[in-house]
Amino acid sequence: AHIDLIMGSKSGAAGNAFVNALSTNTDGFNHLLAVVTPNLPARPDTLLFNKVTIKGAKQAVQMFGPAQAAVARAVMDSVSEGVISKQQANDYCVLVGVFIHW
Repeated sequence: AHIDLIMGSKSGAAGNAFVNALSTNTDGFNHLLAVVTPNLPARPDTLLFNKVTIKGAKQAVQMFGPAQAAVARAVMDSVSEGVISKQQANDYCVLVGVFIHW
C-alpha cells in the first residue's frame, strides 16, 4: 500500500477539499475519518479515501481496519514527536488517499 497526502489549513484549500470529500461518496469510493480508537478521532482531523475501487468485504476490511488505524497512529505520532505542532493540530486537516494493491 502507499498513500498520497494533503495537509493544510482548515480555512484554505485543504479545508475545502476535506468538506467536499465528506459530502461526496460514490460507489466503490468511500471517505472516512481516521480514529485512534472508537470515538477518538486523530488530531489534526484526518480523512481517508481509497484510490482504487473497493469491490468486496475483504478489501473494505483492509481499508477500514489496518490502513485506517495505521494512518491515525502516524498522524498522532507526528504531533507527539513535534513534526506537526500542537497549534497546527488544531488549525490543520489532513487528507490521505490510500492505494492498496488488491
